[in-house]
Amino acid sequence: MKNFTAQIDIAAPPARVWAVMRDVERWHEWTASITAIQRLDEGPLHVGGRARVRQPRLLPAVFTVTHLTEDRGFTWVTRSLGMQATGGHWIAPIEGGSRATLSLRVDGPLGGVSGWLARGLIQRYLGLEADGLKRRSEQARP
Repeated sequence: MKNFTAQIDIAAPPARVWAVMRDVERWHEWTASITAIQRLDEGPLHVGGRARVRQPRLLPAVFTVTHLTEDRGFTWVTRSLGMQATGGHWIAPIEGGSRATLSLRVDGPLGGVSGWLARGLIQRYLGLEADGLKRRSEQARP
């Protein structure tokens, strides 16, 4: 198992950060780590909801939402041969705004090796996502 995390403070209320975070199909607009995300179901993001995620230098992956708490975040999971990746996207209120914690955990027989080989790319992508979420949330209109 390999764990990766990026955390960033955002000068915006949790509800505003959540509005940006939950609109997954628009992530490509604010982070270079995402080429496109296509929702595979209708309505708001929900447990059981699926999305096809395309990222530079990675194969497309279908993620399924496994946990979601309104205005706080969600976790989603993708599986491939010999590994599982779990992405976490969480928001906590802090004085003056919000703290976002983005994470990726890689598990399975090939997870440790894959995580170790891709560690630089994973940390870079988490950093790009955190910075982009901050910029977009602080620029968003209430």
